[in-house]
Amino acid sequence: MGNSSKIVSFVLAAYENVGEFKYLYFVIILFWYVSICVANTVLIVVIHVDKRLHEPMYILLCNLCVNEINVSTSLYPLLLSQMFSDSHEVTLPWCFLHMSCMYTSGPAEFCSLAAMAYDRYISICHPLHYNVIMKTKRVFVMILFVWIYSFLSVILSFSFIFSLKFCGNNIENVYCNHRLIIRLSCSLSVHSFISDIFFLIVSIFIPFTLISVSYVKILAVCQKTSTENKQKAVTTCAPQIVSVSNLFVGSIFHSIDSSFIVTQVPNEVRIILPMYMLIFQPMLTPFLYGFKLPKIRHSCKRLLFKRKSCLSKNTHTYTHTDK
Repeated sequence: MGNSSKIVSFVLAAYENVGEFKYLYFVIILFWYVSICVANTVLIVVIHVDKRLHEPMYILLCNLCVNEINVSTSLYPLLLSQMFSDSHEVTLPWCFLHMSCMYTSGPAEFCSLAAMAYDRYISICHPLHYNVIMKTKRVFVMILFVWIYSFLSVILSFSFIFSLKFCGNNIENVYCNHRLIIRLSCSLSVHSFISDIFFLIVSIFIPFTLISVSYVKILAVCQKTSTENKQKAVTTCAPQIVSVSNLFVGSIFHSIDSSFIVTQVPNEVRIILPMYMLIFQPMLTPFLYGFKLPKIRHSCKRLLFKRKSCLSKNTHTYTHTDK
């Protein structure tokens, strides 16, 4: 491996320890991936079908669900394909594409929650101006900005990796982790540290600050309102607060992976901890919003019972016709 020009693929070495458990892991990962896609798709379809949910908050929620599907699709198919691979190799272009798609979902998640927090801030703190400020076109512009901002965050942070020369190709993980890829380069530079700090600032710190400011202002207004209005504010804001808290915990776990204590934990824990957000957040979002927000919960029930009613009528019609 002395000649870096020969490095055309990376080897995901963590799969070598899977052994005979690969069939069990494959079934579990496939079930989890399908469940994530189905749950988020159902929520998107419910919001799309029910015109009463064509409001800024639920349009932003749709965007959040799209991001959950995006991050899951950028990770789980790779995991599934590598389970039965003999070489566990991933070509450099595919690895970079996988890494870019997966890392784009990070700032997209935080920025989507920031947009939703802003929506709640306008709704609770400036209700009379809500319809003027949160127009449908403006909401779609916000969503477009979220994705452009997220994409540029990744490109500006990690584009230097694409031009690195590598003197090794063994990645001790189950996916293309940018820190581990940088360690394989022939010469480590200050770009690695700067890119991590820059990415943390633009993808987590800035959106998290906007979210915090929004909820602090919401809290200040809620203290002056009636108990009923406080309960409404808590009902609509609670899912977002739980999502942000879960993401914050996941970010801490991801940081732990690159710290000095990584040598003090088992290899399995070292691999799973950074994937905490990728595993739990995509499933948390649809269930958290689907079961906690009354409008979506009632809409799901209406669509379900309406479908059952239609099926019952069709069955009755066919039976009557046969007679």
